[in-house]
Amino acid sequence: MYAKQPLLRVFAWLFGLTLASALVVIALLSIALTFAYANVPDVKGLLDYRPKLPLRVLSSDGVLLAEYGEERRSYVSIQHIPKVMKDAVLAIEDARFYQHSGVDYMGVIRAGLANVGESRSQGASTITMQVARNFYLSTEKTFTRKIYEILLALKIENTLSKDRILEIYMNHIFLGHRAYGFAAASDVYYGKSLKDLTVAEAAMLAGLPKAPSAYNPLNNPKRATIRQQYIIDRMLDMGFITPDQHAQAKAEPLKLRAVSGPSTHGEFAAETARQLIYSQYGDEAYTRGLNVYLSLESEEQERAYRALRRGILDYERRQNYRGPEGFVDLPASPKEVDVRIAEALADHPANDELLPAVVLSADAKQVDAVLPSGEAITVLGEGLRPVASGLTDKGNPKSRIRRGSIVRVVKLPGAKPQWSLTQLPEVEGALVSIDPRDGRIRALVGGFDYAKNKFNHVTQAWRQPGSAFKPFIYSAALEKGLTPSTVVNDAPLFFDAGTTGSQPWEPKNYDGTFEGPMTLRRALAKSKNMVSIRVLQSVGVHEAQRWIARFGFEAEKHPPYLTMALGAGSVTPMQMAQAYSVFANGGRLPTPQLISRVTDHQGRLLYQAQAQPLEALPQVIDARNAFLMSQLLQEVTRSGTAAKAQSTLKRPDLYGKTGTTNDSMDAWFAGYQPEAVGVVWIGYDQPRKLGSRETGGGLSLPVWIDYMSYALRNAAVAEIQPPEGVIHVNGEWYFDEYQGAQGVKELGQNDKLPPPATEEERKSILDLFKR
Repeated sequence: MYAKQPLLRVFAWLFGLTLASALVVIALLSIALTFAYANVPDVKGLLDYRPKLPLRVLSSDGVLLAEYGEERRSYVSIQHIPKVMKDAVLAIEDARFYQHSGVDYMGVIRAGLANVGESRSQGASTITMQVARNFYLSTEKTFTRKIYEILLALKIENTLSKDRILEIYMNHIFLGHRAYGFAAASDVYYGKSLKDLTVAEAAMLAGLPKAPSAYNPLNNPKRATIRQQYIIDRMLDMGFITPDQHAQAKAEPLKLRAVSGPSTHGEFAAETARQLIYSQYGDEAYTRGLNVYLSLESEEQERAYRALRRGILDYERRQNYRGPEGFVDLPASPKEVDVRIAEALADHPANDELLPAVVLSADAKQVDAVLPSGEAITVLGEGLRPVASGLTDKGNPKSRIRRGSIVRVVKLPGAKPQWSLTQLPEVEGALVSIDPRDGRIRALVGGFDYAKNKFNHVTQAWRQPGSAFKPFIYSAALEKGLTPSTVVNDAPLFFDAGTTGSQPWEPKNYDGTFEGPMTLRRALAKSKNMVSIRVLQSVGVHEAQRWIARFGFEAEKHPPYLTMALGAGSVTPMQMAQAYSVFANGGRLPTPQLISRVTDHQGRLLYQAQAQPLEALPQVIDARNAFLMSQLLQEVTRSGTAAKAQSTLKRPDLYGKTGTTNDSMDAWFAGYQPEAVGVVWIGYDQPRKLGSRETGGGLSLPVWIDYMSYALRNAAVAEIQPPEGVIHVNGEWYFDEYQGAQGVKELGQNDKLPPPATEEERKSILDLFKR
């Protein structure tokens, strides 16, 4: 008995020491936690949470054309997030979210036990703790960070309501493919709004926060499906869905959307708008959630894109085959071939409908190849014609198609799938269309493919317009008394070495023929160079330079030399569209408009483009002049170099002019109907010959017709009506004062013009000769 007392005293002393130590530890811990709590960041900023919302560029009918910003996000208030989406998230992320005070203590204890002996903490994060981590803490997994996460969660719960916390979480969380928030993820993965999600779709999205890369349905469908099925089971266990809904969701196949960006090809227009918005808002443009609506309509823009693309591909099919894009050594083992093909094609992305493929075998009659998807295809017959030179043993070995060649293929239209071999074009192009009545841009395609070449040829490409520039010289001539019936001699012109200061120059018509005296109407329809030179000589080069400035051209880019008659200056396709609008609308110069309005992410109007009624546009030439020029340009589309326009579209209210520069380096067609002006240009970025038989009428006009067949589908035939001050005599139109004997009946019939007046003019002529 006495022996037990010392032992009891020892135990009592040890217990007291332990209790005291524990109290000290608790006290110290309390002090530490109090100090830490006082020093955690202020969470009041969440009360005015403003996520980084991207800049979105949309067509006039609301179709997304492009999105700019690091984060793809659409903010949705908690009231508009559907219950099925909230339930799916709560089922997997935080089942007791509305019951706890920010921390699930049982979960923390379980995680703590799991981490004994480890340096990294695990799990147990509630939705509130995830909000704390995403906004205020680093991603490192340490015990200290977990303590701060808990303290921040408690502070957030004391500051915000449960609904507000959940709203922030569901709009802020990263869910893969640049998608932040479930609204953005719904659009990225399914191409639909949150309100339209099924149980199965919501469960799939709810599985993403844990690890977007690991559970991404596009990258890891098998793993994502396993997690989705588990979430559906959890939703049933928690009473969020009925057994019938559970069974339906478990069996529902998901239709995922390929993450390839907007379907309407308005990249060049969107980039132009982005530059304009950035100049106004700076870096805030990419975070304020601005919605920029353009003047163009999505279907018409898509038709313009397709029209230009078809025209360029048609041209490409007439070119020599340049050879495969590359080669890859294929192993003998069939199992290893698929992997090697996939690796090789990763460096050759699809160019819209032009798909890369690796050749397995090739001869003159058949080519077998494999697409990036693993699909095996066979190309036969007509599908081999574009690359025939690459399938012959006599051809250049570097351009020969053989096993391992990386080539391009395109699926041909038709009920039965057929393939054709082709190649990526080197030539470029541009198409722009504006409404001449107010300057609204109807379509803008700045090149063959934005991903391949971001240079906007509509606004940035300064090219020689060739014969498409002649109407502006003729317009100046009308003011000098020339009329559509004025006769001018289409006879040879010759400049000797003394005139040019170097070697002799003898300009030619495109077809190499001379037809003698003809009217201005006929000369413009047939695009006679000799007549244009004589017309410019009668106007005077300096007067012509001043006149063309009325149409929006930069005078300094059109030196006052005789070469101006052949379009030797520099223009952009946008300038040409603006200038031809003057003829289309009765002599007024519109300002091209691309952006129609800008709103913030809540739809509040920030900018509205001012309407440009026709009568408010500046009158730059007389309405009579514009009318007579339209009469001349109508003849071009009726019987001249663009006669295919009226014969194909079956309507007389079409006006325009083809243009082919010296040596066929640029091919143009600029044309209009009173509701739409369209300009098409095709050429190489580094100017070189398109081909001896390639012209504006053969290259660019078909693109214009293709586009206009859609743009004018609902437009009634509306020929331009004569204004006051013109008179119709013997089938021809005249200014009142130039009818009868008053107008210029004919120009001088000399075969040789007087020498140019200056050394600069002589150099200009020589330069044109060299080109």
